[in-house]
Amino acid sequence: MAAHALLNAFKANKPAFGTWLTTGGFVHARSLARALIGLPQKQSWIMLDCEHGLIPLNPAGVIEVIAAIHGVRDGPSALVRIPATGHGTGNGSEGVNWQIKYALDAGARGVLVPMVSTPSQAQEVVISSRFPPQGRRGFGSPYTQENWDIQTAGEYLNVANENIVVLVQIETREGVQNVKAIAEVDGIDGLFIGPYDLSNALGYPPPSPDPHPKVEQVIQDILRVAHEAGKKCAMYCTSGTQAAQRATEGFDMINVTSDVGAMQSGLAAEFKFAASA
Repeated sequence: MAAHALLNAFKANKPAFGTWLTTGGFVHARSLARALIGLPQKQSWIMLDCEHGLIPLNPAGVIEVIAAIHGVRDGPSALVRIPATGHGTGNGSEGVNWQIKYALDAGARGVLVPMVSTPSQAQEVVISSRFPPQGRRGFGSPYTQENWDIQTAGEYLNVANENIVVLVQIETREGVQNVKAIAEVDGIDGLFIGPYDLSNALGYPPPSPDPHPKVEQVIQDILRVAHEAGKKCAMYCTSGTQAAQRATEGFDMINVTSDVGAMQSGLAAEFKFAASA
């Protein structure tokens, strides 16, 4: 089985830096993955954003993007943020269930579910992400193991439960109120903080570039609660400066930038330098 960079970082208690992928395409995803292979100890990941990005969550499209990423030797782990939110669990859990199934059947190394607000919603996410007896995920895709560099579907079945990373986003007022109970749900590997929706939900302006001090207090509380429950805590940042600071604070998984953000800032910086000559 190919290396799982994010999970290896978790096991080593090392910060894992990654990036948001908002645009699909095999070549685009492969180029992004190649840019990350120089990270120390190969602790990197790429999040396919099927919630707000332009990557449609369908098996045919997502499986090619994941193949591009996992095809890079010693490259990053590919994860998928699904469009359905935690509010779609419970009696309406089918939305979350089939979207998690699509993401994992495409060979994602993990899933991220937005706006999970209660422990029961978190439990539904876990159940949808694991094969029996830990969950109810269906088995049958003939392609998934290819994106894990495994020979047979049976081998994938044997290792999937212990190697898939299950993350939920804390970004609602109710999620903040229930964060301790959510963190304690068995099978949840980590809490991912979305500072933009979290700020909006708490009645504060979005980060510019840093969160409001009151929101920052909540962020630090979430970090503490996650670690007290023995879980990882992830943070969305928009620059290397922010990401480095969050690493010193003890965050385990940190977004550094996005594909579009890096392209725009990189082009702007180079053109500004050229024009100043």
